[in-house]
Amino acid sequence: MKRFKRYSRIEETATEENLVNLTPLIDVVFVVLVTFILIAPLLEVDQIDLSAAGEEPLASLSDASVIRIYVKEDNSIWINNQLVDPKDLKTKLTFLKRQHPNPAPPQLFHDRRAQFGTYQTVKNALVSCGYQEMDLVLKPH
Repeated sequence: MKRFKRYSRIEETATEENLVNLTPLIDVVFVVLVTFILIAPLLEVDQIDLSAAGEEPLASLSDASVIRIYVKEDNSIWINNQLVDPKDLKTKLTFLKRQHPNPAPPQLFHDRRAQFGTYQTVKNALVSCGYQEMDLVLKPH
């Protein structure tokens, strides 16, 4: 009988050694969670303020800015009725900013069938050239 009890004690200690301690994993998860909670309010998120429908006629908007950027359905970019290659976009916008140092914000007329990536390319080029604002003009259907 004593041998059997000794054997069971050895078996119990063997199973206790095979347990995985999850405490370090839980600690890491809580540290990551607290980090996200603290950093989330500090992140900047792009926002687009939409005006009320019919607030300002589209005809008067086109005369407000010196720089009018059109993105067509085929993702071609036009600045003031001149076709611009995406590679030359930053150069053209920098030239226009030098010509008109304090213009009204550039206006972007983006076709609804054009890709979002083209919008992002134009927006990034404007930001890199020093423009703080951009008007996104949406045409009614």
